[in-house]
Amino acid sequence: MATKFYVIWQGRETGIFTDWATCKKHVEKFAGAKYKSFKTREEAEAAFHGNVASSSSKQRAKPKASSAKTVKTYTAIEIAAMPIDTKIFTDGACSPNPGKAGTGIAIYRNDRIDELWYGIYNANGTNNTAELNGLNQALIIAKDELEKSKTVAIFCDSKYSIQCITQWAVGWQKKGWKKNSGEIKNLDLIKEIFSLYQLLKDKVQILHVNGHVGVEGNELADRMSMVAIDAKEHNFSLYRDALDIPAILAMRAG
Repeated sequence: MATKFYVIWQGRETGIFTDWATCKKHVEKFAGAKYKSFKTREEAEAAFHGNVASSSSKQRAKPKASSAKTVKTYTAIEIAAMPIDTKIFTDGACSPNPGKAGTGIAIYRNDRIDELWYGIYNANGTNNTAELNGLNQALIIAKDELEKSKTVAIFCDSKYSIQCITQWAVGWQKKGWKKNSGEIKNLDLIKEIFSLYQLLKDKVQILHVNGHVGVEGNELADRMSMVAIDAKEHNFSLYRDALDIPAILAMRAG
């Protein structure tokens, strides 16, 4: 049987694979998965990197996501339609940047807001560090949910954080945690998050959502990041006031 080459543009891992079993593992039950088979490695390489030749009608049908660095953005409607038990929204804020930083999380269970968390205040933080801290906490929460046999997705508005953990860190690790263009910023934190992600990546999705476009979970996480800054809360703490969504959304935004 002739070998096929499977290109995955969106999945738990991206790249070119030579067997369906591996491809299936990376795309099955992954929301927004984009993949396709090709007869030759040359075709697969061209498609994966977005250099699709015009000589083949099959090749002309290039998927929307043409690069491993593409991150699909999910809308509120798409998120609401996902049949997932636990949806975790995470956000980080810094004012100014660099400056006072904090992190927030909103947890929905069965599509209803259930918990809000805030903290990890840093008087000399950055927006990227605050976002990475949020993703780290979200993965810790996701691990607990998975142990309860729940399905989980994480929604983050930082493409930098998502790509650091799901795309770039694999290559950095292979090179001894180095990159050709210079220093890897926030390396210790990235290593910690990547280690946890490696344990969970086949069971949890990390998806991008735009910030400040009215996605309720993202907006609530944003307000919690500002609560963390205002309260100077170093611990990661459960928000114990009433979960009055309109009142929380009326708070200062990040």
